[in-house]
Amino acid sequence: MSSLSISGVHHLNCGTFLTPLVGPLVSHVLLCETSDGLVLVDSGLGLRDIESPRRRLGAPAMMLGPALRAEETAVNQVEGLGYSRSDVRHIVVTHLDYDHIGGATDFPDAVVHTTCTELQTARAQRTLSERFRYRQSHLTALTNVQTYDEMTEQVLGFELAYPIDGVENMWLVPLPGHSEGHSGVALQVDGRGWLFHAGDAFFHHTTVHQSAPWSLRRGAVRAVETILADDIAAVRENHSRLRQLAHKTDRVSVFCSHDATMFEEMRSAAASMRRRC
Repeated sequence: MSSLSISGVHHLNCGTFLTPLVGPLVSHVLLCETSDGLVLVDSGLGLRDIESPRRRLGAPAMMLGPALRAEETAVNQVEGLGYSRSDVRHIVVTHLDYDHIGGATDFPDAVVHTTCTELQTARAQRTLSERFRYRQSHLTALTNVQTYDEMTEQVLGFELAYPIDGVENMWLVPLPGHSEGHSGVALQVDGRGWLFHAGDAFFHHTTVHQSAPWSLRRGAVRAVETILADDIAAVRENHSRLRQLAHKTDRVSVFCSHDATMFEEMRSAAASMRRRC
């Protein structure tokens, strides 16, 4: 299989959550353009989730206030950019929580890439929290999955990274903590340097950029992050590593899935780059 080199990236919000205390959260998805099709990093919520939210997402998800906007789904945004859903060849996921994998069902021809550990954990659902976060309706729809547990490389100082089969300059970087098989996704983009999508390895921009003062919202976000963590000690270790990476060089942009501030910054930067080109 030939590899696809990434020439451009769009930043999409594929699922807004309007939580009472934490405030609005986004579902930050990357749409990567290549010479032969598209690659998604995460997929947000899908059309079926919007149509039947309680059944597809579960009661705990509804408590987080999903906005359930069909226009935010990845498939509608992909088509809004002039592509078809069949143009999406690959979906590389940070993990298999409902708000990261739900949209994959709208792209039945795409290969879904995840770690072997994450897929096994999602299917086993050994704990109560795992039964909440992983939805059977999403997992049973994953019929074309590529998993990774060997053939590693060193990327951005991380000793363990899996190069994505079929996509050049993109790696899954294991960051267990939020879930057992959680990963970040590192990618190199022509003209933009390195992007590091950290998924749910952190939830608030002040985790990696600590200049902002403490606030009630920041404390609430940290509380939610702790409640959802599979291993809070590993989460804190990831915070330290990603903080170091974010400040190592201005050629690496580190961002997470749900922080609206980071999403707007990254989307604006990408739009500015496209205008210059």
